[in-house]
Amino acid sequence: MPGLLNDSPTEFADPANLPEPWRSALRHHLAEGEHLIAWMQTDLDPQLRFVEGLVALTNRRWLASNPDATENRSWPLRADMELRLQDQSGVGSIELMDAHSRLTRWRYTLSHHPEALALAAAYQALRHPETKAARAEITPIEHEIGEPPARALFRLWRFARPYKLKLATGMGLTMAATAASMVPPYLTMPLMDDVLIPFQNGEPIHYRLVTEYLGGLLAASLLAWVLGWLRSAILAWVSERIGADMRTATFQHLQQLSLQYFGGKRTGDLIARIGSESDRICLFLSLHLLDFVTDVLMIVMTTAILLSINPILTLATLAPLPFIGWMIHWVRDHLRHGFEKADRIWSEITNVLADTIPGIRVVKAFAQERREVARFRDANDRNLAVNDRVNALWSLFGPTVTLLTELGLLVVWAFGIWLVSKDAITVGVLTAFLAYISRFYTRLDSMSRIVSATQQAAAGAKRIFDILDHSSNVPEPAQPQPLKDVRGHIELSHIGFRYGNHSVIQDLSLDIAPGEMIGLVGHSGSGKSTLVNLICRFYDVSQGSIRLDGVDIRRYPTADYRRHIGLVLQEPFLFYGTIAENIAYGRPDATPSDIIAAARAANAHEFILRLPHGYDSLVGERGQALSGGERQRISIARALLIDPPILILDEATSSVDTATENEIQKALDNLVQGRTTISIAHRLSTLREADRLVVMDQGRIVEIGRHDELLARDGAYSRLYHAQLQGQSPAASAHEWQPHRPAGAVNDR
Repeated sequence: MPGLLNDSPTEFADPANLPEPWRSALRHHLAEGEHLIAWMQTDLDPQLRFVEGLVALTNRRWLASNPDATENRSWPLRADMELRLQDQSGVGSIELMDAHSRLTRWRYTLSHHPEALALAAAYQALRHPETKAARAEITPIEHEIGEPPARALFRLWRFARPYKLKLATGMGLTMAATAASMVPPYLTMPLMDDVLIPFQNGEPIHYRLVTEYLGGLLAASLLAWVLGWLRSAILAWVSERIGADMRTATFQHLQQLSLQYFGGKRTGDLIARIGSESDRICLFLSLHLLDFVTDVLMIVMTTAILLSINPILTLATLAPLPFIGWMIHWVRDHLRHGFEKADRIWSEITNVLADTIPGIRVVKAFAQERREVARFRDANDRNLAVNDRVNALWSLFGPTVTLLTELGLLVVWAFGIWLVSKDAITVGVLTAFLAYISRFYTRLDSMSRIVSATQQAAAGAKRIFDILDHSSNVPEPAQPQPLKDVRGHIELSHIGFRYGNHSVIQDLSLDIAPGEMIGLVGHSGSGKSTLVNLICRFYDVSQGSIRLDGVDIRRYPTADYRRHIGLVLQEPFLFYGTIAENIAYGRPDATPSDIIAAARAANAHEFILRLPHGYDSLVGERGQALSGGERQRISIARALLIDPPILILDEATSSVDTATENEIQKALDNLVQGRTTISIAHRLSTLREADRLVVMDQGRIVEIGRHDELLARDGAYSRLYHAQLQGQSPAASAHEWQPHRPAGAVNDR
């Protein structure tokens, strides 16, 4: 192929290494003399749903196929083709580009990232055989995709589309109301020329004409009022629903994003985006945009009427328009940057509030009130400084536009008087002209002032669409596998996981039988909680697979899969509401008897009855009205109420005293029967009854066995256990824990 390949030898891949059905499909599509160079499997479609696919590189073209080989596409190799790899926190993509555009894009989870790198390297080697170490460029993607803020306003049509008929009605009423408001100045011409001026010259007043003209003025004013009221009511109704739909869609999308997204965000920032930004957009749509449309219609209609009355005077009137237009364009750019910065700083203020108010007990316990006030004052001062700069610009812009409009009126007066003196126009025409031009410049001044509101709304819309444009790195399957009759057999096969470039889990394999209780132990940072998060599918593995009852968990609908897992976290979180509502959070339709049974099983029933309102007692913000042990027992009851086949306890007893821990442990001993249980415990003595203990270090399994067996080995677990007996924490003794690890991950089966 000229321009791409030379006579250097190229290494070919063996199609026999391809898994079925790709092997047969590819052999069928390869032409004579065409050889496979590299390939990779993809597992996401353009909508980020799980679906298998194949991307293959031959010495002649790119090939792409789906599992049933019903969709096969190819792109002949050309010299201007480029390959770009992108990594967006859990979701990777390969873009095939030419000199003009993107030809196609394939997406995959990061479990296939090594294959993507190999494919890209093979393509680079094919293009440049002399460079064996050629590697593809990895282009990171920011979570928030940059775009001009003004474009975000046009994207609001997505939320306005369901109300397009009412919007059309509102726009029609706007045009009609504007047209009606243009009638009164037009009637002043005959009123002046045919009634008032003849009367001053000694002629009698024509009362019939006066009645007709005044009646016309009254009718036009009443019609404009009715049409304006209907227009405002309809468009306000629509804008409120657009704002409500936007808030709902943003919050719903947030719920679908993975934990990795929230790990890099501040709570106050997200609250500000959904709350204040959507309110600002709603205000813009219901008030400022309506005024802007009215202003535009008024200016267009006024210009048309003025041209029909006297074109020469109209041209003199419009002389300041080019300069005003240039000023609006210049100020708009500066205001946009100012409002974007103000929004970011306002989020800092909200972040301080979101941090301090829920943590007020810690603030007071450490006497840090002054420090928090100083944090708030600093953020508030920065917000004040940014707004001062914006207001300084805006305060100059507004009076300048007003001055130009006043100069325009002065030009009309001077030129109009000169035309009247030359008998080119009548006094009535000049009077009507002045009435129209006053409205014209008033609307022009109003249009210039909408620049501020438009830029604020555009900045807010951009921040909301930054959330909506973010894709979850825990996508839903394209063809979900039904999940029923769960046995609880969990298989972890050579899994790996990384945060960015930091590897947390490395080539870990483990087989957990149905009904088996597994205890995860290891010092802090060994990967225990990360492993649990992967099993819950809060994150997706970067390599390998996790299977439940023989099926990859990525093929199950995420919500259905998690409904079969009962999770008790190390730090219990309760929602504001009653104890009964918190226990029934996972099963809102639970009966009172079911709630009480779960509370009894978690050993929480007795302390609940001692509360003033029993199960109807409010727990306070984040459960602050209860002790740590009480919150934990309610959290355990919440997990047990859904009767899950899989139970995960992430240091579930770490927040209770020894006596309470013993009581909860007795309840758990009965509850884990017939249930696949994975337990992380700080106190190793609580895991003595586990079927197996899995000892982890640096993301790998280093030992597996029962409590007595591991103690007898005098290995990693034994040192960890005895260090704890001596009063040392696992983290403190981690530097002394350097167990011998086999070359590969330990697999117990």
